[in-house]
Amino acid sequence: MDEPAQPVLDGAAIPPPATERLAVEETVVEAPAAMAALWAATLPPAPFAVRDTDGATRRFAPLSPRVGILIGGAVVLGLVLAMAADSVRPFIIGLLFVYLLDPPVRWLVRLKVPRALAILIVYVVVIFAIIEFLALTLTPLLNEILRFIEDLPTLVDDLDTQLQRLSEAYARLQIPDAVRDWIDGMVASLSEEGAIGAGAIDLSVLLPVLTGATSFIGLLFGYLILPVWVAYLLKDRVVLTSAFDRAIPQAWRFDVWAVLRTAERVFGQWVRGQIVLGVSVAVLTFVGLLIASELIDPIFGRYALLLSVIAGVLELVPIIGPIIAAIPAVLLAATVSPGVMVAALILYTLIQQIENNFLVPKIQGDAVELHPAVVMFAIIVGGSLAGLLGAILALPVTAAIRDVVRYLFRRASPDEPEALAASLRNIGMTPDDA
Repeated sequence: MDEPAQPVLDGAAIPPPATERLAVEETVVEAPAAMAALWAATLPPAPFAVRDTDGATRRFAPLSPRVGILIGGAVVLGLVLAMAADSVRPFIIGLLFVYLLDPPVRWLVRLKVPRALAILIVYVVVIFAIIEFLALTLTPLLNEILRFIEDLPTLVDDLDTQLQRLSEAYARLQIPDAVRDWIDGMVASLSEEGAIGAGAIDLSVLLPVLTGATSFIGLLFGYLILPVWVAYLLKDRVVLTSAFDRAIPQAWRFDVWAVLRTAERVFGQWVRGQIVLGVSVAVLTFVGLLIASELIDPIFGRYALLLSVIAGVLELVPIIGPIIAAIPAVLLAATVSPGVMVAALILYTLIQQIENNFLVPKIQGDAVELHPAVVMFAIIVGGSLAGLLGAILALPVTAAIRDVVRYLFRRASPDEPEALAASLRNIGMTPDDA
């Protein structure tokens, strides 16, 4: 039986009521989710968890010899990499370059360009872009660095003068003796121990993050061969992926690739996000410093490019990086007057608020969303284990571990297919991958 035709008004069908349209839209949205949950419910049982004899209790499945060999090999490889951590760092950075350069290479390959030629084209374009960028920024940046070195004695004298003025103003204040003694004690503690009182934060925990940068000097050879190593990985990516896939036992293949894709999603979004965030913060800082130079004091514009580059690079280290980046600008402003120093603090705080409230949610989404307390803990642990690089990678590693553990918990819980389907949908896993 044919459905009744929609009523017509001036030659156009009258749309159904809003409640009916909303019901249809919700059905359309819920249908893919329901199908995904149904597919997740029909997946084979997780190979690492089996039901006990009572049919209700779940326990770890015994490992087959092949799986045991693979896990043992992974443990040995991890120990070797841990012992050679300093030498491995260039190759970790190389993997990030592989991730960034692989999409344009694959795009050219889909256009029927031979893979070797596609890699060569991408390398030429990247090298050309780097040379052009350095041509535009390196000379002004070097000029500002040389200007800063030349002005450093004068800046130190100006800062000392401002500190003396603050000391004289403090001495003229009508402060009770008890309060004055307490303030003097804090200042003495700061100058002698580098901390404000017994209850202050011990800044020495940040030293591994800062001192790790010096280890890059001893890795020159590793960085010199890095382009060749990246080119080999790009060229043989398909072959290496196929060989790795064949080495995985069939029962474990789906879950291994799900774990790898989960980690890849986090790292991919983090890499893209950090590049965009670094450039955005550098541009915001540069524009803000130029505006402050016109409205407040020329000291902001005198080293605007240098301070912007510092802010963009230190954006790689969350929470701590922006604080460290603000210190040079605040000290430069302090050589002029306390009011200019307050203006520098306001400027950098405003930039940080724009980043946290607008840029980070739009660029990174929730892929690496972690509580600030967890972020601080991860940065300190990462910096202690692997220096500056460890502090930079602590955030994506922690987020990847969180998502992998979440997936494994859901995979081991067959009674919650909706949650498992959500994890698989986030990483683009489909029935074809099962």
